[in-house]
Amino acid sequence: MQKNNVSRRAFLGTGLTAAASVAVGNTYGSTHESGQLPILPNKESPFNARTYGAMPTRSFGKTGYKVGVLSLGGQATLEIKGMEDESEKIINKAIDLGINYIDTAAAYGAGVSQINIGRVMKTRRKEVWLSTKTHDRTYDGSMKLLEESLKNLQTDHLDTWQLHNVQTMAQVEEIFSSTGAIKALEKAKSEGVVKNLGITGHFEPLVLLEAIRRYHFDSILMALNAADVHYLSFKNYLLPEAQKLGMAIIGMKVTTRGRMLSTWVPPSPETQNERMRTTKPGTITIKEALSYNMSLPVSTTIIGVDSVAQIEENVKIASGFAPLCEQDMKEIEFKTLPIVRQGLYFRRWDLGA
Repeated sequence: MQKNNVSRRAFLGTGLTAAASVAVGNTYGSTHESGQLPILPNKESPFNARTYGAMPTRSFGKTGYKVGVLSLGGQATLEIKGMEDESEKIINKAIDLGINYIDTAAAYGAGVSQINIGRVMKTRRKEVWLSTKTHDRTYDGSMKLLEESLKNLQTDHLDTWQLHNVQTMAQVEEIFSSTGAIKALEKAKSEGVVKNLGITGHFEPLVLLEAIRRYHFDSILMALNAADVHYLSFKNYLLPEAQKLGMAIIGMKVTTRGRMLSTWVPPSPETQNERMRTTKPGTITIKEALSYNMSLPVSTTIIGVDSVAQIEENVKIASGFAPLCEQDMKEIEFKTLPIVRQGLYFRRWDLGA
């Protein structure tokens, strides 16, 4: 997709998006009252007192929890074997800076991410909402992963357990079958091992749309970034329905592993995974990327980081966050036109695009 295929004026005038309407900017409620802490929903909820002075907070769906607009994802350094010390420093610094939500998955680094997070959770579990995922579509397989996750995370419960990256209708059918993973989620919740149930994905919005119409999940983690509107848009086709259902909504893939950032220098093509291969640098700044996502009607936005310096920079951006107006949102979307494929490499690309 070439930038010169459409003029800036034409893009900003029409948006080049589907007709679905999603509220942005100040239409989404947030709180950031100096010196005033929210009432705890119940004694079992996590609580990080630093959050409320560090960044705006939002309601996490119908749970009663107030989550910071920025949260920590369990990929990047956290999923790399041999980066244990740096991982612990990142996690501890994130919590110290006010992060009160951490997301990981059994599949991240084949368990490495959960193990790294678990070493910190051993002493700081009560400070963060902890979410992880099962990538297995069956009851038996998911229950085994749950046992592994609890052990690796050094906890006796999860605040949210999620179905990981649901991509196809065949997977949806398997999940909701008599021996499917949904039975494992329900059992874990009924026994109090899991407090809330969620679903995640970044491949195909209509598949997730069908799943949340079939089942009342507490939360949804979806891929949302400034390039999203250009192809198989989650913002246009999935986000509005999740809003209607009152789900906790978490945004991810903010910078697509840094590939959308103007500071990113593409490595030599032969060293890149074929699906992610590109020779183009990114086109937007980290502030633009985060501000765009945080201006959407989401509860929070997760991002993985490579270093303590990055989490410090990201929290600083969140601290000074003010919702963007629609014009500013479109300006940032326009900047991503030359890098749509690399910004959305995780989408379903089987349409000859």
